[in-house]
Amino acid sequence: MPHKFKRYTITAALPYANGPVHIGHLAGVYVPADIYVRYLRNTNKDVAFVCGSDEHGVAITLRARKEGVTPQQIVDKYHAIIKSSFEKLGISFDVYSRTSAKIHHETSSELFKNLYDNGEFEEKTSSQYYDDEAGQFLADRYIIGTCPNCSYDQAYGDQCERCGTSLSPDELINPKSALSGATPVKKETKHWFLPMQDYEPWLRKYILEGHKEWKANVYGQCKSWLDTGLRSRAMTRDLDWGIPVPVAGAEGKVLYVWFDAPIGYISATKEWAERKGIDWEPYWKDEETRLIHFIGKDNIVFHCIIFPSILKADGDFVLPDNVPANEFLNLEGDKIRTSMNWAVWLHEYLEELPGKEDVLRYVLCANAPETKDNDFTWKDFQARNNNELVAIYGNFVNRALVLTQKYFDGALPEVGELFDAEKEIISRLTVAPQKIAEALESFKFREALSEFMDLARAGNKYLADTEPWKLIKTDPERVKTILNLALQVAANLSLLGEPFLPNTSVKLKSILNFEGSGWEKVGSDDLLSAGHSIDKPELLFEKIEDEVIEKQIEKLEKTKLENEATNSKVAPVKEVINYDDFIKMDMRISTILDAEAVSKSKKLLKLTVDTGIDTRTILSGIAQHFSVEEVIGRQVCVLVNLAPRKMMGIESEGMILMAENSDGSLKFIAPPVAIDNGSTVS
Repeated sequence: MPHKFKRYTITAALPYANGPVHIGHLAGVYVPADIYVRYLRNTNKDVAFVCGSDEHGVAITLRARKEGVTPQQIVDKYHAIIKSSFEKLGISFDVYSRTSAKIHHETSSELFKNLYDNGEFEEKTSSQYYDDEAGQFLADRYIIGTCPNCSYDQAYGDQCERCGTSLSPDELINPKSALSGATPVKKETKHWFLPMQDYEPWLRKYILEGHKEWKANVYGQCKSWLDTGLRSRAMTRDLDWGIPVPVAGAEGKVLYVWFDAPIGYISATKEWAERKGIDWEPYWKDEETRLIHFIGKDNIVFHCIIFPSILKADGDFVLPDNVPANEFLNLEGDKIRTSMNWAVWLHEYLEELPGKEDVLRYVLCANAPETKDNDFTWKDFQARNNNELVAIYGNFVNRALVLTQKYFDGALPEVGELFDAEKEIISRLTVAPQKIAEALESFKFREALSEFMDLARAGNKYLADTEPWKLIKTDPERVKTILNLALQVAANLSLLGEPFLPNTSVKLKSILNFEGSGWEKVGSDDLLSAGHSIDKPELLFEKIEDEVIEKQIEKLEKTKLENEATNSKVAPVKEVINYDDFIKMDMRISTILDAEAVSKSKKLLKLTVDTGIDTRTILSGIAQHFSVEEVIGRQVCVLVNLAPRKMMGIESEGMILMAENSDGSLKFIAPPVAIDNGSTVS
């Protein structure tokens, strides 16, 4: 890491206040950002860690309309949920602000006005969709129509939620206004554009030449955008929710949410500095400040290209030195979709698994999507807790504490002669902090966590190999050395683990009666003095039982079934037939007398059916839905005059009529009460 920087401004992407945060947000942005910041603080760096709720934009107004409340009520509700959830998880923001705050409105307006006065904007008039009934221009999300790709009839003007295709309003088939349901018309409107193409040469130098050290996914996406060629981008919108455009002739227009949202980092810093009674400007305008943005990959273009261009246009600000964006986290093999409730919501996790904050932090870091999309599963969550946190870290610390309490009344014994095993553990202890630091400074959080756990694993192995519980009978002096070193490792783990597992570190320090902080002495084998007293041992982690995990899996399965039911498409009406065609079909109530599986077929059952006319054999593709025992004795509806058809060497004489539910399950078409076989259906 460069040593020229006097201070660090660390930003975490502003979560959008139209819903809570989920594990995808945490894994991609907030957990790695918090780990990095805690590390910086522990190395005595001057840090401002800023974030806040993003509270403007069309999605807010859509959510408000859906819930029948005002946009302000929506952002107030979700800002409170998000802020509280972050605090409970231990995300240690110096300030968590919101873009509806007065200081943010003032900061954004001022920056826009500066660019306007300096002639940085292009003023353009264009034709956009307008709702005559509602009396307003329609943002992309206010236009709904049929997707040209998958024919979903509720696609938005910017994206189809069903197939994921990016769209423009002009691509929609039969576009309608989401406000009134009316067909929109095109109308002229004026907006202010930032000519991104003018910044392209500078951006190439700034990114492609100046920051080749950026992560491959970030650098590659930036290069792709630049190679494709940049175009002017509108910085204003026709909307009644947001920051009013602060220039004459801009009535009914607000700043584009992606113009004002990143400025939220600056306004949040101002808020924090004002509260502390310090100057905010060095954290944004001093060349000795290192600015780092933690974001997800979907925000790369805004943080690496658009926002730096805005800062450059203003002229006084430092630029991002790194943007360690992560890929996406999937859930149980499927993409997280908030609109379909396919997510693990942080506030629900905290309620349903109390005291497991560090477990979630650990799993999300261990499984972080740093270089590619990764998957979260509840079984993996359980395994990592039970097999790693409990069986390695927790087991090592508990052994050391319990044995010290048992053999030496909780007082740290003195170190005696060092054998090879002791020299090995001291060596591991000495190098671990540097390895962890190097990984963190390179934004390799999984690697850093792995190094931390390797030290705990080494401690565990040290106790297993030396077996002090046996040696106490023959060599109590050696046991003194073993347990002294084991507790020195535990004390080091309490410091080294603080960025990853802050609650656990507090707990461990309390048990150890250890008040050390920071990384000045980490790696030392004398953090605790001989004679130092420890408190009564407590387990750092507890095993998570199967029923806890099954409950979470069942919750997701219920969500999946609800989504399937909601999103199921009714099959279109078939070609029109006349009455004469219909009456040719002879449908009779029948009873299934016998059933058997068809050899070499997974789908077919061979049914013996009493139609009231005769007894016949019918093959039906229901074997994956019903057992043989379930169907015998059932009354069903049979198409009896269907021409015979040979399948699997068996002639089938008719068709059992079934209905397919939205979840793919089959149901028999049958009379509600028993009636005579052979009764006609019409």
